[in-house]
Amino acid sequence: MKDPLKTGFAERLTAAQEAKKALVAKLKPKPMVAAPVFESREVIRERELAAVRAARAEAKEIARLAAEAAAAAALEAKRGDRKERKALTKAEQKAKRDAKYAARKAAGRR
Repeated sequence: MKDPLKTGFAERLTAAQEAKKALVAKLKPKPMVAAPVFESREVIRERELAAVRAARAEAKEIARLAAEAAAAAALEAKRGDRKERKALTKAEQKAKRDAKYAARKAAGRR
């Protein structure tokens, strides 16, 4: 009687080999789904550090500009005071001159 399933020695060997291959394939690690690229901690830290440095530099620049403006205002006030003193001095000198002139005129009329 012939074997209807054709399970001869060669077929059984190939079936065993395929079964082993299937078992090994089952145990092999499957390729993972590619995760989105996450930034490394170093990159994140560098970016945060750059942001902090930029904020500090901006604050420093604002403080420098404020100090410059304050110094300019103080200098302007100082100049204004000096001009005022000079104007008063000139007025006082003019008053003295006028007084001398008036005294001379008065002395000359006698």
